[in-house]
Amino acid sequence: MFNRRQFMGTAVASAAVYAAGSFTPMWAQNAPNFGTPTLPSPGFRRLKVGNVEVIALLDGITRRPLGEEFVANAPLADVRALLTSQSLSPDYVDVPYTPFLVVAGNRRVLMDTGLGEFGGPTTGKLLENLAAAGFKPDDIDTVLVSHYHGDHINGIRNKAGDFVFSKAKVMVPAAEHAFWMDEARAAAAAGGRMKGLFDNVRRTFVGMPEGMLQQFQPGQELLPGVRSVAAHGHTPGMSMFEITSGGQVFTFLADLTNIPALFARNPDFAITFDMDPVMARQTRRATFERIVASKGLVGGFHFPFPALGQMVAAGNGYSFQAA
Repeated sequence: MFNRRQFMGTAVASAAVYAAGSFTPMWAQNAPNFGTPTLPSPGFRRLKVGNVEVIALLDGITRRPLGEEFVANAPLADVRALLTSQSLSPDYVDVPYTPFLVVAGNRRVLMDTGLGEFGGPTTGKLLENLAAAGFKPDDIDTVLVSHYHGDHINGIRNKAGDFVFSKAKVMVPAAEHAFWMDEARAAAAAGGRMKGLFDNVRRTFVGMPEGMLQQFQPGQELLPGVRSVAAHGHTPGMSMFEITSGGQVFTFLADLTNIPALFARNPDFAITFDMDPVMARQTRRATFERIVASKGLVGGFHFPFPALGQMVAAGNGYSFQAA
């Protein structure tokens, strides 16, 4: 259960990254210049899962200096050592953003929407990569939202206020919607760093045409072969999505873990953006144990592109193996 003290205490840091508008986080101000991440081309990748197709659609990548705040419960030296052991830079991290499209018969289901027009120059590539994969926004009949952080919902609506996927119903976790649309919480955030998050949710969802927005419960079958899976902790109502077809299972992990080289290899690390860090760590480890045991396929929103593959046991944690 999230109370006001937890909300204002543990979640406040995430506002610096996920607020609406220019998406210029506080850590970027006067930060060292570590260069610009290279975006892969093409920015889409297809994977067959039984009788359906799952397509990773890169929205972009941001590069951020690695500071003390990123892993909230470990010394920076330990974090840097884990990155170095995997031949990664100990000075910065690259954070990709990858929604996924499920093509099943005549259904076109998009899972999360990226930053849209509200990110920096190396983001907002979803529509470009959707077109490269052979689809238009009007082809999307369903948008599944994992949670309400801006990098997952900002692509729903552009700066002009138009709905980008105008023919799609938008399905959201009921617990997530209830939390962020609560007027008392929004009022409590006024004047603070969380205000941008609450404002952004209202910018996105208020004024949707009747019938466009549909709320779902954990474990609910959303479409044939598509089921929601509760993954609370990162936010109050975050949900993953499980796709089952032809005896195969694909799980969209959403933000179960951010950088897998850190938070999968050490599932007990707590990223600064987790609103309930204890619950998030418990959810992360239990989910990885289940997926590794089943040898299921996964897609991670912040995983290195193509962000499709499998999780395998590695020491006291897990490692991502790209497909």
